[in-house]
Amino acid sequence: MAADSPCDLRVPRAAVVADPDAARLARNASALEEAGFCVTSATDAAGLAALLQDGKPAVIIADASLLPAIGTEAPVLLMVDLDNPAETSARPSGIHDCITKPPAPRELVHRASALIDLVARRNASRQRAEALREQLRLVSAAVRATNDPQEIANHVVAGFGRTFKADHVLLATFEDERVPRITATWDAPGLQPLPPGVLPDGKEAHRTADLLWAGAETMSTDAPETDDPPAEGARTGEGGGTASGLSSTFSTLAVPIGEGNSSLGIIWIAMRDRRRQWSRAELGLIQHVAGNAAYGLIQSHLISSQQQVVKQLQQLDKAKTDFLATVNHELRTPLTSIMAYLDMIQESTEQPVSPEVHQMLDIVVRNTERLRSLIEDMLSVSRNGLDDSLMHFTPVRLGQTLDLVAAALRPLAKLQNVTIEVDPVPEDPEILADEVQLQQVFTNLVSNAIKFTPSGGRIEVGSESHAAEDGTRWATVSVADTGIGISSDEIDHVFTRFYRASNAMSGAIPGTGLGLAITKDIVVRHGGKIDVASTLGAGTTVTVSLPLDADRSRAN
Repeated sequence: MAADSPCDLRVPRAAVVADPDAARLARNASALEEAGFCVTSATDAAGLAALLQDGKPAVIIADASLLPAIGTEAPVLLMVDLDNPAETSARPSGIHDCITKPPAPRELVHRASALIDLVARRNASRQRAEALREQLRLVSAAVRATNDPQEIANHVVAGFGRTFKADHVLLATFEDERVPRITATWDAPGLQPLPPGVLPDGKEAHRTADLLWAGAETMSTDAPETDDPPAEGARTGEGGGTASGLSSTFSTLAVPIGEGNSSLGIIWIAMRDRRRQWSRAELGLIQHVAGNAAYGLIQSHLISSQQQVVKQLQQLDKAKTDFLATVNHELRTPLTSIMAYLDMIQESTEQPVSPEVHQMLDIVVRNTERLRSLIEDMLSVSRNGLDDSLMHFTPVRLGQTLDLVAAALRPLAKLQNVTIEVDPVPEDPEILADEVQLQQVFTNLVSNAIKFTPSGGRIEVGSESHAAEDGTRWATVSVADTGIGISSDEIDHVFTRFYRASNAMSGAIPGTGLGLAITKDIVVRHGGKIDVASTLGAGTTVTVSLPLDADRSRAN
């Protein structure tokens, strides 16, 4: 049964004494009370279990016969009869210490006090370890949150300095293709930076880091007055004293940064005029953060290198574009003069040319027109995706645009004995578009159809307006021919720059493979869509859909 007036088990020196022997129970309780303990007692397992439901005492002194009733995290001092083999051979879990019974009062008080202090120290150490892990977790999180190598190094030295209350922390990387060469320092508030020569640098630091990295070790050095042994996993300087190059007034820890088989850098944690012993848990956490730092530095260096390559490629692309634009301008100027003079010669009535010469001039005109088209395509490619401000949106009548394109290309179609038919548009829709570029879209599509349609073929241009399921309104234009068609294996590639179908190559049909790529780009810039359907040997149909809603066109 429990005592008549139990104490509060939450007080600092609360003790529960449980013993079926009433005389021994009273004697032990009295000795503890005289030593300043607040004692609650029980004589059986049920009473002990009931007491422990009220809280966790600072210590439990219990007879071995009551073991089944002890189910608590409180420290337990077990009283054992040395003449009872059953009690001495038992190895119960959760028991912190044992004492022979009947215990001497002074020894009982001493052992109970020592057990309380031991558990308190262990709890404090566990709490410090948890706080340390949390602080260094934040350091690792800061390291992972940036791709700037200098920021990574700054986070590490500042995190180590504040966490371990160091005086100085230094991180330095070595000359290595995997990481940039950086140095970061942290000094405790109010302290001057470390003077030169206090910590090893250059080749000496590199040798130290390589040695430690090879052994997965750290190196701690103390000021001369200490003779405490280093923690496991740490090595001292040569001869047990300070490492070469270190001032005797500093206690330091050297931690290598590495990856693979070699080190990348080193971290120095220094305390001025005081020694510092490092626990195994501290060293393990420091090495973990150093590993995160190494990974972050390597990744940031790779990203920086990739960004540099991208920047160089962008500069190269701009130079190429500028070159193309310049060449196009220089080509168009003389070509314009050539075409003007050809027109004058063909239209001259004062000195008409012979039919033979006129036929040759027609060939020159066609090839000049082809050259002009190629130059326009190159100019479009050079501007592709660079400057949308070159587009000028105005209301454009779609049917009128199609009629203009067909009229301009009928002479070319007539030369190849191909018919162009434009279906009448009942309601000519008005769309918001760049008129010049829109004409280029349909000029490219119709001229392509002419080029790939054999003599006697037919090209039909039709258009219609419709509403989509989402309520948006669209104008759809289709250009269908009876040409050589495109195979199903190649149709997905027709919008790729410089791509030409195999039958076009084998048939020696001229072209650069830029027309459809440029056409798709213009259509997409207008917020539209373009699709191709084709049957090899039977013809091709290209369908362009453009939004009729002005707001949608402006947004795109």
